[in-house]
Formats: sequence, structure tokens, C-alpha cells
Amino acid sequence: MTHAVHHHGLRALGIAALVALVAGCSVTPKPLTGDQVSERVATDRTRMYADQEPITAPLTLAEVAARAARYNLDYRTRIMEAALAQGVLNVAGWDMFPRLLVNAGYTSRNNELAYVTSGGIPSTTTLERTRALASTEFSWNILDFGVSYYRAKIAADQVLVAEERKRKAMQNLMQDVRTAYWRALGAQRLTQQMDALMQKTKVALARARQIEQQGLLPQAQALAYQRALLDSTVLLQVRRQDLELAKTELAQMMNLAPNTEFTLADTPDPALPPAPTNMPELETLALTQRPELREEDYRKRISGSDARRALVSALPGLTLDFGYQYDSNKFLLNNSWIESGLRMSANLFRLASIPTLNRQREAQGMVDDTRRMAQAMAVLTQVRIANLRYGLAKEEYDQVLESAGVDQRLANYSRAAATSRVDSELEVIRTEARALLSSYQRYIAFANAQAAFGRLYNSIGYDVTPPAVGASIKSISETIQQSMNRWHQSTFQRPASSSLPFPKVAVIVEGVQQADLAQAVKLGVEKALARQDIVVSDEATTHRISVRMVIDQSTPGAPKASWNIAMLRPNGQRAGSMSYTSMVPGRIAADVVDVLTQSAVDAYSVAVVDWLAEGHRNMAQTERTSGN
Repeated sequence: MTHAVHHHGLRALGIAALVALVAGCSVTPKPLTGDQVSERVATDRTRMYADQEPITAPLTLAEVAARAARYNLDYRTRIMEAALAQGVLNVAGWDMFPRLLVNAGYTSRNNELAYVTSGGIPSTTTLERTRALASTEFSWNILDFGVSYYRAKIAADQVLVAEERKRKAMQNLMQDVRTAYWRALGAQRLTQQMDALMQKTKVALARARQIEQQGLLPQAQALAYQRALLDSTVLLQVRRQDLELAKTELAQMMNLAPNTEFTLADTPDPALPPAPTNMPELETLALTQRPELREEDYRKRISGSDARRALVSALPGLTLDFGYQYDSNKFLLNNSWIESGLRMSANLFRLASIPTLNRQREAQGMVDDTRRMAQAMAVLTQVRIANLRYGLAKEEYDQVLESAGVDQRLANYSRAAATSRVDSELEVIRTEARALLSSYQRYIAFANAQAAFGRLYNSIGYDVTPPAVGASIKSISETIQQSMNRWHQSTFQRPASSSLPFPKVAVIVEGVQQADLAQAVKLGVEKALARQDIVVSDEATTHRISVRMVIDQSTPGAPKASWNIAMLRPNGQRAGSMSYTSMVPGRIAADVVDVLTQSAVDAYSVAVVDWLAEGHRNMAQTERTSGN
């Protein structure tokens, strides 16, 4: 009988082993189906662009930054990582609690529990074949508590590390937005002019080839014009690509769906202030605010907590046990009871390692300090390099701006002096292409200066307040604009130039009897001032520009025109004056006078800007004085 039971037990064990083996071998690779992939793609496309405020107006820099802060997926990933670190901390906090175990079960055996005496006589059983068990056990180990405590401190500091990385992600995002925004705005401003000029260039190339074939110009001259036109076209296409790709980058930063149409607000370009000179203050700000340095501070705390955790784990452990037990065995006198205990244990080899652990902790502290100082040196270098790059970028922009002004004046003059001759027409197109190329270079230089501007802010570690949950794009953009103004004031020690616009001016034309020529003079002045972001208003009574034009036709076939330009204060006092003289190409007409007047004002644009800036400062000082 016993042999049969034993045989059946082995048989049951073999069957169980066979079932486990078959179950373990049944798992095979199962690739995703096409429908599952398609479902995932559709879900992702929907979730990527969900819950976004529609674009209803041209976007300013602050509004683009607000959309990036709210919808950019890379930044949202950092937010999720910070939330995950907080969740890890919450879980680690539970590890410090004592263990409280509740057990309930059922046990059965196939024969009686009996013993054989020395005489070979079986004893009476003291255990039922089938019985129920239950227990509640409380156990607390002081060593486990200490180790869990330092693990929780490490998790808490890792939450702060994740927050610093989130700050850095936002700072990098703001820098990228600034760089792409100004490039995209430059492309937007010049796209229409570019399309028109490219069309004119194609027509001119076709005509130049026809002229070459007909022998109307020497072959060398015709080919030279074709070469110049092609060179300008190639350069314009390259510059166009440099700028227009920025709009796609901007859309990606704002997490816009593909083919979403948007325009940028065409506001006047802010003036670029001189490079800051308060470097010691900026360096102190950078050492205080940079996320990388704060992360190093937290990493040092993590190293310290980890060293203490290792030290605590080497100490003797004290365990307190307390529990309630229940057993349904009818042979027991007491089916339930409470038991308690106190145990101490120590690993003698771990105790012997404590001096080594202390030396390791000291070495780790020295490594952390050295790494932080190396990072601090890198931060200081970045601040100085960013400041130097900004100064160089501003100088480059000033030079490109002057070059673009000269090319524009040359193109205007070429248009005014154009004749019906073929070489004259081709020269006009060539100079227009050169002027447009200079405009592209100007916007690229300005975007580079703005990128250096943002890099300076980034190197200092300026923060944007993270968008609150549910905040509107308008509210976020206002907060970002306030932050930018605060950064500007802290960096350059004066308000942002955008808060100090030029006053409006009135244009007065004198000495011109013909109405069409007088209107051309006024229009030329307005166009030249508009390039300096100066608004002309007929209602303005504060600042005035008086222009007197005189045409001298005493020399046959070579008339000259002179402009006397006077700048008048609100009280009528003359702030300055200048004169400009030019040959009149071919004919005296309104379009020619318009172009030459622009050249006259452009030649003294620096003086005009300085005059208005000084006038504005004087007005502001007067208002502050009267207010006090």
C-alpha cells in the first residue's frame, strides 16, 4: 500500500514537471501586426497635436516661446521624467515602514503524522491531516530602516536633479526659439521680394541669351552679365534655404501639425545694446543660477547619502518581532497565541570594512568638489565667450547693415538712372539682386546676433516660469515677455530698447513748387526713416524734419540736386542740419527724386537716429522731473 502511494506521488510529480516544461516552451516571438502599427500611428498623431489653442493672429517672439513651453514634446518629456522621479520618491518612502505581514492558509497531508518508539510501536498522532493556519506578524529592523532612510534621501535629491534638468531644457528651448524666430522672420519679410526678383532674373537671363545669339552685345559682355545673374541667383537660393528652414524648425518647437500655416508678427527689430561690461556680476549670477552647478550640489548630497547608507548597512542590526498566530489543529491545547522576540545580528567582515568605507566617502567628496569646480570654471568661460561672441556678432551686424544700406541705395540709383539700353536694364536687375542678397545677409547677421544674445542669457542661467496647468497662451506669453525684460535689465543694466520707441516725427518739404516732386521728396524721406523704424506722422507736433530741395540746371545735360535737411526740436530749436548733393541721372521725375531723396536721408541716418534718441531721453528726463 505504501509502495503504491509512493508510486502515485512520483507519477503526479512527473506530470506536474511535464506541464511546467511545456508551458515554459510555449512562449514564442510575436511581431506586431500591420493593424496594430497603424493603430499606434493614428493614436500618436492624434495625441501629439491634441488640446492646442488655434493660431488666430501673427505670432510674436513671446507667443512662439509660450507655445513651445506649453506644447514642445521634448520639454514635456522632461516634465514626465521629473514626475517619475517624484513617484520613485513616494515609493521609497514606504520602504521605511516596518513589515506587517498577514498570512492565511490551508494545509493537508495524505497520512498521519506519527512517530515510532524505540520498541517499534507507532505513537499517537498529534496533528490533524487537514488544518487551517493564520497569522499576523509585525517586524521592525533598525538596520533596514536606516538603509531605507538614506535611499529615500537619495530619491529626494534625484527629484531635485530632475527639476534642474527640466530647467536646463527650458533654457535651451528658449535659446533655440529665439534663434529660429529671427531667421524665420527674415525669410518671411524677403520671400515676396525674392519671388519677384527670381522671376525678373529668369526673364533677364532669357533676354541676355537672346541678345548674345543676335549679337546685340559683345559676347564677353553678354556672358559676363549672365554669369553675374546666375551667381546672384545661386547665392540668393542658398541664403533663402538658410532662413526658410528656420520656419520648419519653429513649427517643430511649437509642436504644430505638418502644413499648419502661421505667420510671424512683423514688428520693428529691437535695437541691439552694446555688450555688457558688468562681467563680475554676471559671473556671480551664472555661478548661482546655472542648473548644471545646482545639479552638482545635489549629486554631492547623493554621494554623501549613498556613503552613509553603505556605512549603516555595515552596523549590527536589531530586529523586533511581534505576532499573533492561529492553528486549527484540534490536538493543540491553545489554538491561538501571541509571540514576540528581539534579535541582534552583525556581519563581522562588514564591521571590519568601516574604515575603508570612510576613506571611500572622503575620496568621493573630493571628486565631487573637483568636478563641481571644473564645471564652475566651464560656466565662467561660457559666460565670457558668450559675451565676446555677442559683441562680435553685433559688430558684424552693424557692418552688414551699413553694407546693405549702400547696396540698397545703389539699386535705387540704378533704377532711377535706367534707360532703354539692354546693358542698363541688366545692370538694374544685377544691383537689385545684390541689394536683396545684402538684405538676406543683414537678416542672417541679425539672427546670429540674436542667437548670441540668447546664448548670453543661457550661459547666465536665466529662468522662465514654467507654464501653470491650464494657463492660456496669452498668459504664458505675457509672463515670458516680463522675464525677457527682466533679463535684459539685469544683463545690460537698463530697460529693453523695445520699451523706448522713437518719437514720431513730421516731415516738412520746402522750396519745391511742383506738387508731384514735393510729394516724391516727402515719400523718399518717409521710406528712408522707415528703414530705421522711425514712424512719420502728419499729426506729430514734437519733432520735425525740414527738407529743402534745390535743382541746379545751369549745366546742360548734367543737372544737380541739393538737399538741405534740418532737424528741429519740439520748441523749434534747430538740433542739427546737413547737406547732400547728387547728379540727377537723365531726367527730373518723381521716381528719380524719390530715390535720390532716400539716398540723401540714408547718408545721414546715423545722425537722425542719434538726434531722435537724444530727444527721447530729454523728454523722458523732463517727464520724470515734472513728476517729482
